Amino acid sequence: MHSWSTLTAAFALLANGVAAQNMLRFACSQLVVDRVDPLVNPGVRYTPHLHQIVGGNSFNLTMEPVEYDLVKRSTCTSCSFPQDLSNYWTAVMFFKHKNGSYHRVPQVGNGGPQGQLINKGGLDIYYIPSGKTTAFRPGFRMLAGNAANTEDSKVSKANICHRCWTSTNEGNFIGGAPCTGSDTVAIPQEPRCKMIRQTIIFPHCWDGKNLDTPDHKSHVAYGQGSGATGGGACPSSHPVKLPQLMYELMWNVTNFSDKNMWPTSGPAFVYSMNLGGSAAHGDYVFGWEGDTLQRAMDKGCNLNRACPAAGLTYQPPEVYNACNIKQQAPEPVDGWLKAMPMGDVAIKA
Repeated sequence: MHSWSTLTAAFALLANGVAAQNMLRFACSQLVVDRVDPLVNPGVRYTPHLHQIVGGNSFNLTMEPVEYDLVKRSTCTSCSFPQDLSNYWTAVMFFKHKNGSYHRVPQVGNGGPQGQLINKGGLDIYYIPSGKTTAFRPGFRMLAGNAANTEDSKVSKANICHRCWTSTNEGNFIGGAPCTGSDTVAIPQEPRCKMIRQTIIFPHCWDGKNLDTPDHKSHVAYGQGSGATGGGACPSSHPVKLPQLMYELMWNVTNFSDKNMWPTSGPAFVYSMNLGGSAAHGDYVFGWEGDTLQRAMDKGCNLNRACPAAGLTYQPPEVYNACNIKQQAPEPVDGWLKAMPMGDVAIKA
């Protein structure tokens, strides 16, 4: 185990990284696990793959940009800042048993030197500024990653990565900055992993005009620099610097470490597209109240705590954990399933 003094020294190496600057880093518990995707498949129930969604409870099958006002329609959020009614979602990780059945891998909050985050499922969200940043506008949305990609070489490890966590306690930080060192684009397939950390870093440069584009990507771009540093200079085509948005997920694979359960061929851990880490992706729909995110960036609001200067308040875990919605594409997603939830409604094994 690492001592806290060792951890402090390790994070001191990130002089220009996430530990050396103000940033919002906060917990979001699971709102719902559902086969819907209003960004890529608006209006469709039983979309091609399963997602886990966090944020405001106005999440719906169809959310037209600007017209669908998340702030006005939501009555709660599963995130720790009640001013954040945005929605964030990712694919779900599954374990494949050698008998052919599948089990959704549970998630836990992430600890480490910056403090424990308490999640009931869900993920951790980061907004990382670097210099003067312009907050997202109402109606803004974007996608990071490619749900159909099967080639690790087509993914920048600095933006999407996985880390094998050999401790059962997420509070024992393992490794350095996100998406560095031995982190991989591929999902680690090792029984020694007790948890697998997934990191998704979004583009931080915007064209300043379009709130969205048909591919949900062209209006944004990655600028100079790499990793979770807030991002460097932006290209002339996308000159507006945004807060760097990062998702961090801790997949608890402890209950699947028995090699006797593993398939005799192929990966044990896959995402809900039945693909590996190269297909990892994240979706984002902005929904902060008023100018609270801009003020949070300008006032240097930090981590998972109230920031009166920006009007940010903090709600405790028992409040945001209680913000849930029913599936809009009803099917079992917990326990052992006969097949991956793709196509037909999922059936218990």
